[in-house]
Amino acid sequence: MIVTVTPNPSIDRTVTLPAPLVRGAVHRVQSVTNEPGGKGVNVARALTLAGLSTVAVLPAAQHDPIITALGSRGVPFYAVPIDGAVRTNLTITEPDGTTTKINEPGAVIDAPVLAALTQAILDRAALARWVVLSGSLPPGIPDSWYADVVAQLQPYDCKVAVDTSDAPLAALAAGFATAAPDLIKPNAEELASLAGLDAQSLEDALAQGNPDPVVDAARQLLDRGAKTVLATLGAAGALLVNDTGSWLATPPPIQTRSTVGAGDSSLAGYVRADVGGAQAPQRLQMAVAYGSAAAALPGSALPSPAEIDLDDVAVTSISPYPARS
Repeated sequence: MIVTVTPNPSIDRTVTLPAPLVRGAVHRVQSVTNEPGGKGVNVARALTLAGLSTVAVLPAAQHDPIITALGSRGVPFYAVPIDGAVRTNLTITEPDGTTTKINEPGAVIDAPVLAALTQAILDRAALARWVVLSGSLPPGIPDSWYADVVAQLQPYDCKVAVDTSDAPLAALAAGFATAAPDLIKPNAEELASLAGLDAQSLEDALAQGNPDPVVDAARQLLDRGAKTVLATLGAAGALLVNDTGSWLATPPPIQTRSTVGAGDSSLAGYVRADVGGAQAPQRLQMAVAYGSAAAALPGSALPSPAEIDLDDVAVTSISPYPARS
């Protein structure tokens, strides 16, 4: 079983425009979709489509629209009851794939709900192969919560992945030496923030065929105690760096329709491949295939296995990396 955790779930409302967005103008909408979202929910949706045993853990009231939406899509879930409503996030997509997101802060989580959410994770960890902690933290949850949960999961026989940003990511990295997750999945901006670098310089270097700055940034994290870094840099590709080596995966050329959920799909692809027994290069290949497939879909739609083509993703070994003593 794979447990995904979304402390700040959402209803993702995607508005598709037939022409470029113009600030201050009136726009006619081409289409509108509403999907249950939040990063961990997206991972659970993608894994459910792949036929893997998954449960999405999230805070939500019994009759919240996200509960109905998850049920109608066949996604198993466990909801910790809250008094507030799950937020609605607005995404505006343009014909060239440009995506503008407007995210609400989310419902306030008080101490009893946070304790119940943490316990719900621990209760399921004993049967889990992976616990995936994803997304922003809503009001009321301290920045250290992901780091705290990773530490509490150390005695369990499950792998742990974390995909977050800003202060929660910094707090997680501060505890790498004592309790690091098995996988972190930063994008260019998140990786740069942890390594003290400029995100654009990492993207530019990779686009120009030089993965070394991204590898060096990821290795900084390994030296601080991280175990595996899956760095996703959009159309430029993705890198996987661990104690044994580093690999670059180049996605196929696609017509980008929406980037919503692409990173979450990459994480789902990685987990799917790992559960299937794949080695590091093949896990990276599956991750990029999933991310590319998601970006080619409209709105916040997520890919099914039928839409995944591993042969379109080229994987290159960059260099070995000696294990830490």
